[in-house]
Amino acid sequence: MHSPFEIAQNYVEIGIHKVRLSALKMFVLGIFAGIFIAMAGVAATTIAVTIDNPTFSRILSAAIFPAGLSMVLIAGSELFTGNNLIIIALLERKVTLFEMLKNWLFVFLGNLLGAILISALVVYGHTPSLYQNALAENMVTIAQAKASLPFMDAFIRGILCNTLVCLAVWMSFAAKNVAGKMMISYFPIFIFVLCGFEHSIANMYYLFTGIFTAAEYQIPAEGLNLFTAFFGNLFPVTLGNIVGGCGIIGFGYWSMYLMRTPGSHTSKESEQEELQHAEEY
Repeated sequence: MHSPFEIAQNYVEIGIHKVRLSALKMFVLGIFAGIFIAMAGVAATTIAVTIDNPTFSRILSAAIFPAGLSMVLIAGSELFTGNNLIIIALLERKVTLFEMLKNWLFVFLGNLLGAILISALVVYGHTPSLYQNALAENMVTIAQAKASLPFMDAFIRGILCNTLVCLAVWMSFAAKNVAGKMMISYFPIFIFVLCGFEHSIANMYYLFTGIFTAAEYQIPAEGLNLFTAFFGNLFPVTLGNIVGGCGIIGFGYWSMYLMRTPGSHTSKESEQEELQHAEEY
């Protein structure tokens, strides 16, 4: 497998590649990632509603949802939360702040469109009619709960979530084959879903599915609307995701494996030490 030092080095090049994509490619690949994460959300919600025991229901949902990140990593797409790791290339001064923010913007918008597209197809294809409309009621309940979260709760859960998501992405680069990438990225995603942490891109699907379902099935949804979806949930969760992805995983691992400490070693000596450390893995 690749060592943490090798992962850090490789992600600098990955970050450079990501920011050099055209805006159109960022956007379209973002749509694909939004679709993949939303599809995982559909499956996770559908399987959970069939189980009366809430604990077992959450476990099953958590067990299914990692399929979304597997599709993102293996099929090829751009996910905003994972792309928070571009901060590593920025800290290495290989990309500019403008380039990173441009990538985030177009990928985020693509993720949003992809998630909304699946929400619309699922609702207006009447998938929520499953189990005598129990799925429809569950979809609205989930969206209401997310839209009504206090700001700080949503923000903190966003930090916790993307710490795990970016850790899953980071760990996936340790593997040298597809099976390894899928297996190694599975458990951090399982944990975040099981613990009820908040993922901005997944929430795009859950919130819009709740809004569309409430309208289509005439289900009362007090407090659920576009304003509460964006400003009550997506805004604080996105901020939290950035803190978790950039601040904890991105900056944390950059500082451990790539940052030079002035006065302690020459760059050449430091690199030799790190390469020697990498050979131990």
